[in-house]
Amino acid sequence: MTDKKLDWSKLLKSGQRIFIGSHAAVPTALINDLIEHSKNLHDIEVVQLMTLSDNKWARPEFQQVFKVNTFFIGGETVRTAVNEGRADYTPCFMSDIPNLFENGILPIDVALIMVSPADQYGYHSMGVSVDVVSAAAKSAHTVIAQVNPRMPVTFGQSFLHKNQIDVFWQGEHPLPELTPPSTEDNKIIERIGQYIALLVRDGCTLQIGVGRVCAAALRYLTNHRDLGIHSELITDDIMELMLKGVVNNRKKTFHPNKIVTSFCMGTQKLYDFVDKNPHVGFYPSEYVNSPTNIARNDNLIAINSAIEVDLTGQVVSDSIGQQFYSGIGGQVDFSRGASLSKGGKPVIALPSTTPDGKTSRIVAHINEGAGVVTSRGHVHYVVTEFGVASLRGKSIRERALELIRVAHPKFRQHLLQQVRQHYWVPHYQQQTPVDVPELGSMGFTKISFNDEEFDLRPLYPSDERRLQEFFYSHTKETLQLRYNAVPTQMSREKSCTLVSIDQSRDLALCIVRQKGSAAKIMAVGRYYYIESHNSCEVAFVTREHYQGQGMASVLLKEMARIAKARGLASMQAVVLASNTAMLNVFEKAGFKRQPADEPGEVLLKLSLDDYSAS
Repeated sequence: MTDKKLDWSKLLKSGQRIFIGSHAAVPTALINDLIEHSKNLHDIEVVQLMTLSDNKWARPEFQQVFKVNTFFIGGETVRTAVNEGRADYTPCFMSDIPNLFENGILPIDVALIMVSPADQYGYHSMGVSVDVVSAAAKSAHTVIAQVNPRMPVTFGQSFLHKNQIDVFWQGEHPLPELTPPSTEDNKIIERIGQYIALLVRDGCTLQIGVGRVCAAALRYLTNHRDLGIHSELITDDIMELMLKGVVNNRKKTFHPNKIVTSFCMGTQKLYDFVDKNPHVGFYPSEYVNSPTNIARNDNLIAINSAIEVDLTGQVVSDSIGQQFYSGIGGQVDFSRGASLSKGGKPVIALPSTTPDGKTSRIVAHINEGAGVVTSRGHVHYVVTEFGVASLRGKSIRERALELIRVAHPKFRQHLLQQVRQHYWVPHYQQQTPVDVPELGSMGFTKISFNDEEFDLRPLYPSDERRLQEFFYSHTKETLQLRYNAVPTQMSREKSCTLVSIDQSRDLALCIVRQKGSAAKIMAVGRYYYIESHNSCEVAFVTREHYQGQGMASVLLKEMARIAKARGLASMQAVVLASNTAMLNVFEKAGFKRQPADEPGEVLLKLSLDDYSAS
């Protein structure tokens, strides 16, 4: 039936449970009519997700009429109600919420939704929010729909036939808009976005969460090609990438050539973009957020944010201590799906500190009362403005060192002290990770040899095991040439001392082949500062298969550049006379032979006063 004026006493009874449409599809005019005529109703449970509205039904003056039960805390009105005990928060994976409705765990008596006018076949579109609205509408005993001519018509599985709706109520108003977050004035957020973009290859499929960090990541993808989208949410930033041709979905392995989503939030431009757009499909949450379906996308990169991450990799994202802040949403669904995807990467991104800089968000242990949303087993990468911590396949010791490396420098020593108390990191691990600012703002450089890509970066304390593997890969000949002896052991303790150096005084660089979470050291170059001469002694070693390709020359050039930038006067090296290949590397770089103290050795020196790395 169609009513201009609803008789709520016939449609709703005290004590029943209602569902309210989600995100930008909240039927505001319909709910306002209910509130206006609710004087004889009491104890109505309102089940909802995030709603782009004032949420006035959650205000204290209506607490005798409505009790909110939300799956995601959005907006201060609902957040205050939850933390004051006037509303409830029910944690649940987004993919599982429909089951609560369909299996009668949270049976819906009345669903209040917003739809577009019916097409010529009698079908109304749920428009910009299909997510769990679809399941609620199909499970509710009574469906009351606000028909809004401004609701976009979206394709996919977004339609309800008029026979599936019990009551129609005409109410036209603009959809609530969400302005894209500004990130350009925040260098920290911008840097995080740059690091995230480095994890995304051409042809990847993306899931993006909400917020400034995720928006910044999208800003740095404009030079990528053939990206796809399988994401519960799409925003203006995703729309812009599609309009530029960066997102074309042609490389997707699940629903190729089409964006797959379950809801959108943004400006009117975005709502106009999705209206009758055949290239965007809106599907229910149980379909979009199914880890199995997510994993059907090869190279799925899931990018989500967090409130804090502990040094084992546990992610807190719905609470600040005992205060609930948001919700589980789709973070776990997509983290699990991305980890199952061929070439997939689950990414958690967050600033290293709270906005005032006083509290680290990389913590030794999660705050009292805070809840783990994403387990330590789900996370592959954690990104802050100080870099990317790779956690997949890492031990607790390695995870702690990786995460300390991307924590804010002023908290690193304290974090190291805390984890050493629990023997997560051994007693001989003393050196706090130190950045090498001379390597540039990103802290590493991409280089290529014979069409193979590598990272030139500092040795990290977490490279202890990789350096040990690197040592044991050498032949006796390589060991003899490098050490003028054949050492037979590289203990974990010895390896630890070699990777845990004060990079602000000495220097240890490496060339690493990084494939996803797998890293393999191909070459190492280091110098040790000689204070008495304001000089340093240099040494290199390269994995046998890559010798002769120029890795040592690249490392030497970079180390000489850094040494000069630090004000060193000269560099020197001692090389066996029989090591002609290494002698050639040094002499090509401008080193001059000097008389050596030991027979069979050659001393080489380079003055940095007039050195040019060109």
